[in-house]
Amino acid sequence: MTTLAVAVFVLTYVGMALGRVPGLAIDRTGVALLGLIVLLASGDLTLDQAGDAVDMPTITLLFALMILSAQFEHSGFYGWVASRIIRATHNPKTLLAVLIAVTGALAAVFTNDVVVFALTPLVAAGLMSQKLDPRPYLIGLAGAANAGSAATLIGNPQNILIGQAGGLDFWTYFVLALPPTLICLAITFVAILATWRLAPAERAATDPVRETEIDRFQMAKGLAAVVLLIGLFLTPLPRELSALAVAGLLLMSRRLSSRAMIGAVDWQLLLLFACLFGVTAAFANTGLAQEGLAFLASHGLMPDRLSVLAPLTLAASNTIGNVPAVILIIQLMPDLSDGVLAALALLSTFAGNLLLTGSLCNIIVAERAAQAGAPLSFADFARSGVPMTLASMAAAAAWLWATGLVSF
Repeated sequence: MTTLAVAVFVLTYVGMALGRVPGLAIDRTGVALLGLIVLLASGDLTLDQAGDAVDMPTITLLFALMILSAQFEHSGFYGWVASRIIRATHNPKTLLAVLIAVTGALAAVFTNDVVVFALTPLVAAGLMSQKLDPRPYLIGLAGAANAGSAATLIGNPQNILIGQAGGLDFWTYFVLALPPTLICLAITFVAILATWRLAPAERAATDPVRETEIDRFQMAKGLAAVVLLIGLFLTPLPRELSALAVAGLLLMSRRLSSRAMIGAVDWQLLLLFACLFGVTAAFANTGLAQEGLAFLASHGLMPDRLSVLAPLTLAASNTIGNVPAVILIIQLMPDLSDGVLAALALLSTFAGNLLLTGSLCNIIVAERAAQAGAPLSFADFARSGVPMTLASMAAAAAWLWATGLVSF
């Protein structure tokens, strides 16, 4: 039984690294689901154990934030933002700077995956209409979404998971994370300028970049919901319940159907989380993880210091992905300090900018851009991603060491 649980665990995380099963039309979520099914069918994991393994506060918070983002999507907010960015200037450097700043700010509030899913096709179409090479700007979009999302505990799935698992204070983390986030957004801008030649825009005689219509009432409703949510984060009410209450209020609409709102939820991502929780729990039950941790501790290789945590997150995020990596780390090492958890949130997020496969956010940008006729290759991304990430990780590690939260 132990052998099967270990085999399923290894094969599942190999699937996370590959992103698919060769010869089959199965993605990461399908791989994780199949792994869980095998464990349940074999008896290595019971339904009760699988249910207990799922971190429901994390799933609930992520679900509620997706409802909040759906409110803005249906209001036309994302289209309006994209058109404003493209129309703002003909100077390519200024355009890149505005794109990075706006995307980073949005990702900190609405989660990076949701933001790039909405913005990528709109930005790509606008850039091509201006005869601009969309690739450096799309890399800036992905890099800024990842970097900006590090600023809060609701900015990306792994930060949501870390914040909930460790019970981290939202505002304490924000104060800690904001300086390195701003530095890394600047690094994103500089890295792209250093690795790409940005040609000036060529506006057509008839401007195809039209202002997107926006439902001001629905946007105002969404903004009010954001303000309410931030206010609730100042209270003792758990974050997941705060977000769920706000989502419930948004669902009570006379114009937007609950079916449309709930249909905007990324159920694939939620299912991926749930299945990985179960697969990792089955592996933890074998006792091998504890033996491995004891070995690491005896050799001074526990990820409770930057010299181990930084390379670990960089390697894991760019092989199995930063979300699966974080699930694995916090489930196998549940007693990490608040400082180490905060460092894990920052470093795992910045590490996702190294390669195209480093985060789900990058993959979404590439896939949505390809659908819009603007392909972004692995080499294109790595061209800026490698220097961007190495500099960002170094800056973040220096900041964490300077604050005294984590030793080197």
